Amino acid sequence: MSLRGTHLRLALSLLGLAGLFVLSLLVGVIDLRQGGDVWHVMTVSRLPRSFAVVIAGAALAVSGAIMQMLVRNRFVEPMTAGTGQGAALGVLVATLLFPEAPIIARMGFAAIAALASSLLFLAMVRRLPATQPLLIPLVALIYGALVLAIVTFIAWQTDLLQYIEVWINGEFSGVLAGRYELLWIAAIVTVLSYVVADQFAIAGMGKSVSINLGLNYDLVLLLGLLSVSITTALTVVTVGMIPFVGLVVPNIVSRLYGDHLRGTLPLTAFWGAGAMLASDILGRLIRYPFEIPVGTVFGVIGTAVFLWLLYSRPSHGAP
Repeated sequence: MSLRGTHLRLALSLLGLAGLFVLSLLVGVIDLRQGGDVWHVMTVSRLPRSFAVVIAGAALAVSGAIMQMLVRNRFVEPMTAGTGQGAALGVLVATLLFPEAPIIARMGFAAIAALASSLLFLAMVRRLPATQPLLIPLVALIYGALVLAIVTFIAWQTDLLQYIEVWINGEFSGVLAGRYELLWIAAIVTVLSYVVADQFAIAGMGKSVSINLGLNYDLVLLLGLLSVSITTALTVVTVGMIPFVGLVVPNIVSRLYGDHLRGTLPLTAFWGAGAMLASDILGRLIRYPFEIPVGTVFGVIGTAVFLWLLYSRPSHGAP
């Protein structure tokens, strides 16, 4: 991939994302053409929602790319490998133990639980035979389902089943000014992840190779999992679990443009944000004026794309 071609793809992706962002501002139950306080609607609802969608989509896509690099398997992502479920467990535990705790404290519990869940998953993956890579996504799905079952059981025992639905089904209808700002932390973490992308790529070569190249493998691995855990926890706390974004988008970018993490990470972020925006807009239009949660919309789309990824052949040029 030439430098000029890279810049052109980034520019086109950014232009497409800007178009979807404007369309997101225009779609809603309140018809802006009929007058009223347009500025109030924009600043309180439309702009916060659109920013939340963009940040969540970009952060989840980048987190998926980093997790796939660290685990060395293309078919895992935070929301299906226990990280998202661990974050939901952290929120539930914080709610039970400290019901009056502020949202930032619940986010801290969610991040810690997500990191612990990710470390446990990584420990299980390391014990799998290297000759059977397909066992990794299978273990990820089983492990994620197990953690989610624990969350559901605790919620059922404590009469909080309706409460956890907010964290399990990702949707943006409740996003307003003052209720999404924590996601900007995820945006900062995503940018910082790009800064150390080369270290993540080296760590993806394996521990022995990384150490021979002078990399502090354990520290980089911990930083990568911490980045994934923070962005996942923030997304779960703010809008809920949204599966397949971190699986589908990095795989599509990788198949088209190669595995150079630093070179493809900006494109992964733009496409993740665009895919999330398109799904959110579609969810608002299918049964207008009612909404279908974006997690449901992207779940259906992501399933179809995931099957396509399994059966198609990779085709990309050199990065």
